Amino acid sequence: MSNVNLLGFNCDPKETKVVVAMSGGVDSSVTAAILVHAGFEVIGITLQLYDYGKAVQRKGACCAGSDISDARQVASNLGIPHYVLNYETKFKEQVMDTFADEYLAGRTPIPCVRCNQTVKFTDLFNMAKDLKADALATGHYVQRVMGENELELHRGVDFEKDQSYFLFATTKEQLEFLRFPLGGMKKHETRKIAKTLNLKVKDKPDSQDICFVPNGKYSEIVRRLRPGSIEPGNIVHLNGSVVGKHNGIIDYTIGQRRGLGIGGRAGSEEERLYVININVLKNEVIVGPKEALKVDEISLNDLNWISKDVPLDHSVLVRLRNTGNIIPAKISISKDGLLINPEEPAEGVSPGQAAVIYDKNRPSKVLGGGWIVSTKSNLISKFSASSAA
Repeated sequence: MSNVNLLGFNCDPKETKVVVAMSGGVDSSVTAAILVHAGFEVIGITLQLYDYGKAVQRKGACCAGSDISDARQVASNLGIPHYVLNYETKFKEQVMDTFADEYLAGRTPIPCVRCNQTVKFTDLFNMAKDLKADALATGHYVQRVMGENELELHRGVDFEKDQSYFLFATTKEQLEFLRFPLGGMKKHETRKIAKTLNLKVKDKPDSQDICFVPNGKYSEIVRRLRPGSIEPGNIVHLNGSVVGKHNGIIDYTIGQRRGLGIGGRAGSEEERLYVININVLKNEVIVGPKEALKVDEISLNDLNWISKDVPLDHSVLVRLRNTGNIIPAKISISKDGLLINPEEPAEGVSPGQAAVIYDKNRPSKVLGGGWIVSTKSNLISKFSASSAA
């Protein structure tokens, strides 16, 4: 009879020490509760990453402080030790400053991936090791699977909550140490457990924004972090004509249609304008018809391969943004990293985002991914020429 416990260790749960990253939300709270009730030795750790009041220059209750209080109370009710680690300085340097600089460079960053790469899966990882823990558990909706030849990272069973896109940069060493107890569950099951155990956070809503960007107002954060570095400029059509003015390229992202500030574009789809590109050197926002958003080639760098079996020059599945669909494509090595050629042109792909690659034969398996540095479109020249004619 196998003695393998819930986390895959060949021993009694009480002999397994687990650090749980507790954010104060329902997912991480239920993760801790599941492990406590399964008999594991659990230690809760919450990271103080930012001060909400400072982040938005606003007086009032600190959102991060409220989350810490929730995590502390859940840990107390579960009867487990709980520690709060102040990583504000590291978080600002490694995540928030990078976030601001990426927007200033005309890219669209994903701070949640950077946070996992740096503070959470590096600093917290090391702290868990220092505590002699056997594993670090999080509330992510992904699955850690023992394959035939290697450990694998798979999408969560709940595809609507799947967070594999945010974890593509997980290293093989980290995957050995990490555990994801919620990966095989649906979100409604997590909520049910929270209510059954009467956890304080059982009805707490899911966070919809980046933690340090309340109400989704990204540009306000960038202006606060980089005062004086944002200048007005022109909004330029693909045909070269100036169609408006902007107050800073940080207010625009690839694919944006609303809030362009150029007016008079509420007609047919062919007449509506979208942000097609951002020219940092000229401080210009480039606009054009929706069709011009489609790209045929995507270049990546800073690659991370979780799987050793990567089918280069063959078909794979890719996700080019967190809210995007998983689409078929081919990948190949380039001098700077990797090229992705979607089977059908992909729309609204932005430098700064991640491209996550999945196995075509096993669509839930994450092969790896990288950061989008540039795109090419065979349609751009067509639109520029036809518009100028």
